[in-house]
Amino acid sequence: MKNRDSIPAATIERLPLYYRCLDKLSTFEEAEVVSSKDLGGKLGIPSTQVRKDLSYYGEFGRRGVGYNVVELRKSIGKILGVNKLWPAILIGAGNLGRALVNYQGFSKMGLEIVNIFDNDLNKIGNRVDSIEVKSINDLDEVINKKDINLAIVTVPANAAQEVVDDLVKYGIQAIWNFSPTRLYVPDDIFVRNEDLAVGIVSLIYHLSWQMQNEE
Repeated sequence: MKNRDSIPAATIERLPLYYRCLDKLSTFEEAEVVSSKDLGGKLGIPSTQVRKDLSYYGEFGRRGVGYNVVELRKSIGKILGVNKLWPAILIGAGNLGRALVNYQGFSKMGLEIVNIFDNDLNKIGNRVDSIEVKSINDLDEVINKKDINLAIVTVPANAAQEVVDDLVKYGIQAIWNFSPTRLYVPDDIFVRNEDLAVGIVSLIYHLSWQMQNEE
């Protein structure tokens, strides 16, 4: 395997796509072998790119035969770290937070939300699925007791930075941010931003241009 810093970001972004596709192939189609052409074809990725992406992490499959679906899925799962469940906490028990907690697909990708926090007294003590909403004042205790490294943030923009500052202080190393604001964190903290508003506007922008061109 090559040095992690030398692997293109686009390659890393495609690994979950390969993993999910291989999971479907093994679970629903009971396929035993898949070629780079077939794997890429299902994802709209050239076969040469598939082979190049995988070559960063070692030698997989056999020329002229293809990849063993189960073995490649297992190898990519190990590379991604989804071969085990990573406990995560979620901050913000609003509509979006509750939807994320109720989503059943996270466990297949190695994520398990184990605690929910909020500062709203009307939400603290309630349950989302089977998880009781705790006071945000309990963050430090829970993070250290359960050795949590990953947090999901779904609080309003004006509260996000303060929450994230506390998360970093308490030892969180990776943050999945759904708050529509830029977060400032130390260089060794990884943040993944999901700005739903930007996504929606992007869709509307492309749709608007398409409709204008059809007029």
